[in-house]
Amino acid sequence: MKHIRLLLRVTLGLVFLAACWDKLLHPEAFGRIILNYRILPGALVAPLAVLLPWLELLCGLTLIVGALSSGAALLCVLFMATFLTAEASALWRGLDIVCGCFSTDPSASGSLSLAMLRDSGLLLLSLAVLSFSQKRQRAE
Repeated sequence: MKHIRLLLRVTLGLVFLAACWDKLLHPEAFGRIILNYRILPGALVAPLAVLLPWLELLCGLTLIVGALSSGAALLCVLFMATFLTAEASALWRGLDIVCGCFSTDPSASGSLSLAMLRDSGLLLLSLAVLSFSQKRQRAE
């Protein structure tokens, strides 16, 4: 069971590292993607475009290293729930946009429906990692 917990935690960490990379390199392009969702006021877009990738990086690294993994897993759960809500909102409003999850390329392919399916799986993974982290803390 210990190996499964480690595998899930490291997998989630690697996903968050992959997700943050392009956003860290292209915050202005990521800001345009956030703006396309038409949820946040313009004044919040630039700070979020800079802050979010760094938080994803921090979560990914802490999950891989195993330090503060319970807090990082909780933050991942909150991220995934927020991302799913934004994607569902955009889909419901008929917006034809890219999710911006792993790429800031505006011509990237992929549908919001598929992004929601993937992010639902990542939410479940985040919940599993959080549950395992909390059980481990209670056992110690």
